[in-house]
Amino acid sequence: MARVVVGLSGGVDSSVAAYLLKEQGHEVIGLFMINWHDTTGTLEGDCPWHDDRLFAELVAKKLDIPLHVVDLSEAYRQRVVDYMFAEYARGRTPNPDVLCNREIKFDVFLQEALKLGADFVATGHYCRKTEQTDADGVMHYKLLAGTDPNKDQSYFLCQLTQEQLRRALFPIGHLLKPEVRRIAAEQGLATARRKDSQGICFVGKVDLPVFLQQRLKSCEGNVHEIKADWPRFARRPVFAAESGAPSDELLEALAVPWHFTVRDGKKIGTHQGAHFYTIGQRKGLGIGGRKESLFILATDVEQNTIYVGEGEKHPGLWRPALAIDTSEIHWIDPLQAMTVGEERRYAVRIRYRQPLQPATLYRREKGLYIRFDEPQRGIAAGQFAAWYENDELVGSGVIKA
Repeated sequence: MARVVVGLSGGVDSSVAAYLLKEQGHEVIGLFMINWHDTTGTLEGDCPWHDDRLFAELVAKKLDIPLHVVDLSEAYRQRVVDYMFAEYARGRTPNPDVLCNREIKFDVFLQEALKLGADFVATGHYCRKTEQTDADGVMHYKLLAGTDPNKDQSYFLCQLTQEQLRRALFPIGHLLKPEVRRIAAEQGLATARRKDSQGICFVGKVDLPVFLQQRLKSCEGNVHEIKADWPRFARRPVFAAESGAPSDELLEALAVPWHFTVRDGKKIGTHQGAHFYTIGQRKGLGIGGRKESLFILATDVEQNTIYVGEGEKHPGLWRPALAIDTSEIHWIDPLQAMTVGEERRYAVRIRYRQPLQPATLYRREKGLYIRFDEPQRGIAAGQFAAWYENDELVGSGVIKA
């Protein structure tokens, strides 16, 4: 049996993970992370980290396992929060939860666990890991989706490496959420009925503009409406159905986001900062009187202008493809990496909980292009696209455009 350090978060999932590992005969050690102290922008009713710590202590006592506490807030600020602010300042939409897993839970936290003599680290993620030995006797680790389709969290782990996966255990990945709740209740764990955390990893549910105003200043700008009959919508290139690989020029044209200028559309209101908005967003505009909701089509942080369209079927919300720079392409197992000129079929998602979408991936000198079988809504630069083969998460990358 192994020594396993569990990231006890004060939630039901990590609590049951710790219980299951102990039942399997492992030496289990709890480690609680303090990653954020500031409550600026946190919505009323969210429990701060000291409540999480109390629940972690109650679970550790019930399971009779030691609990250590480590403050990783400086690393979290540098690696996750600073990145998040920088991306929003550029008019992009980062995913701090993906960064938190790559940079904190399976890096800084892992190093702390190794100091405690850990063989493995375990979390309460709803995902699975398998191992496969190749012909040369080398072990390869695969990341699989969680069994519960409503809770699968593999997307959040899409940037993990082979070394990080080698050390990782996901004890509840084969369970459904109701089963996890049932086990917690049967074992009398204090977290059995505790609600799931929401919002930004380790920060909580926030009023995003208020949170971002810690560093990004409010600045009044204009809201322009783009009508659905804007001429360039009709001139989007169409993917040719003939045989043969598409040209780089066609892939580039398919993947380019919609760009508008202040000469396009009509001013219909004002906002307090383009960097507070993201593509596909419909709340927070404060502009009513429409049959359908207004959605953000594009933001321009240089001109401090946002562009909106009416209705979720507005053509400006939909795109057939996206691009990922070469430096941002990540393969869970590097041996599965595509070579330049190669194309493959995968199922892709561009946000958590989005149903997987069939697509073709094209590897080119400039990077990777993902062309979907059906146009996708709300593709936002800075987010992560993750591609799957059946239930295996094969790779991911930061959306360039």
